[in-house]
Amino acid sequence: MAAAEQQAALCRALSGGAEPSSDFDLNPAVVLPEGRKLRPAGVLVAFQPGANGLDLVLTKRSSRLRHHPGQIAFPGGKVDAGDADETAAALREAHEEVGLPPGHVTLLGRLPVHETVTGFLVTPVVGLIHTPFEPRAEPGEVDEVFAVPFAHVTDPGRFVIEARRWRGQRRRYYTVPYGPYYIWGATARILRGLAERIVA
Repeated sequence: MAAAEQQAALCRALSGGAEPSSDFDLNPAVVLPEGRKLRPAGVLVAFQPGANGLDLVLTKRSSRLRHHPGQIAFPGGKVDAGDADETAAALREAHEEVGLPPGHVTLLGRLPVHETVTGFLVTPVVGLIHTPFEPRAEPGEVDEVFAVPFAHVTDPGRFVIEARRWRGQRRRYYTVPYGPYYIWGATARILRGLAERIVA
């Protein structure tokens, strides 16, 4: 599928409604407390032209971070007081974390919100990078910036359900490994939702 076809597929996937997702989707026995307060966050699901179509830009978080060290993630973070909304937060964080100027991105839409085990309500903002940029990993926050082919992260058949012990319970989650990168957790769950909408 060429880049133009992939972009069209993204636009179609974003046009339909869908239910929110969460880190607890595969763990129905978990009872979430009513009235819990979730912190708003925005992440940028950014695709750029690559050698064989579009590629998704991802980061490997610094191994020195207190939360989620070394994990694969979208550029993004919590909504700060100066952010107009989750989209603004996603673009600001992408600029800070990987050096992507906001003006280089055409916004295509949003995916359904995703609740994380760490108490965030994440809005995935999908965009197309229309102007090349030189990735720059933010020191202390990001160890690496890399790209994964569109075809890999939008194929439901590449996703695998795995499990591990977490807070004394067995927790199941999606993974979509790519080469040396172990993509799992919220990042993989959001991508799984996108993949389901691409093939629908």
